[in-house]
Amino acid sequence: MAGIYYADGKWTDENPKLTGPMDHAFWMSSVAFDGARAFQGLVPDLEPHCVRLVHSAVAMGLDPTLDAEEVAELCREAVRKCPRDAELYIRPMFYATEGFVLPEPDSTKFVLAVYDSPLPGFTGVKACLSSYRRPARDMAPTDAKASCLYPNSQRALREAADRGFDNAIIRDPSNNIAEFATANIWIAKDGVVSTPVDNGTFLAGVTRRRVMDLLADNGVHVEERTTTWDDVMTANEVFSTGNYGKVMPVTQVEDRDLQPGPIATMAHDLYFEFAKSTSVF
Repeated sequence: MAGIYYADGKWTDENPKLTGPMDHAFWMSSVAFDGARAFQGLVPDLEPHCVRLVHSAVAMGLDPTLDAEEVAELCREAVRKCPRDAELYIRPMFYATEGFVLPEPDSTKFVLAVYDSPLPGFTGVKACLSSYRRPARDMAPTDAKASCLYPNSQRALREAADRGFDNAIIRDPSNNIAEFATANIWIAKDGVVSTPVDNGTFLAGVTRRRVMDLLADNGVHVEERTTTWDDVMTANEVFSTGNYGKVMPVTQVEDRDLQPGPIATMAHDLYFEFAKSTSVF
């Protein structure tokens, strides 16, 4: 996987080796990260991703060594070092090297990875209901985009793959729908578009907010509300928003077949039209 990396104030095109068994991040998961995208030299919503990274680091007890603007500028510099037509994943991270159980904030370090990761396109996704749930706010650092939250999503994805599905729909601690394992979930029914209300148990994503605003600005009634499994199974459309695939239609939920619908198509088209205003060149 071709990429470019920034660590310890230097650029390299080889994956840097950063931690050992005594580093806090290695054994106690003191890692905050974020993900953004670049394609055709465009970097939509880079700043909100960097702002969230800094917030996540603070929530994890770290002391960020760069502010959001400095992180964003490094991300742009990395994109400019890559071919203009590249489709890239942008992953800035803060992590701690010292500490026992608690990380020592002043040991925080920064690393940036920008690497080839083709967009999957507007292709259909098959999803099932997971037996795993998102943790409550008092059970895990759900106010951060933290690496320690992702093993549960990995278990949900493995469960889904074993059943022949691409993704998993995860519930919150109250048994309402929270998200997909790797993205936010949306449904449309009878002209109303909705996504689960941000109750602090899942990551209400940057792309989710962007799509919400774009749809509303184009006359679509959008609601954030408590969403049940029955709501999903009776929806006219189900689709996802997230950094990896941006907007993707769901074409099967459990044993129910669906088609990419007009709302998902509109959301996709509006998003990529918006992205054209974000060139780094």
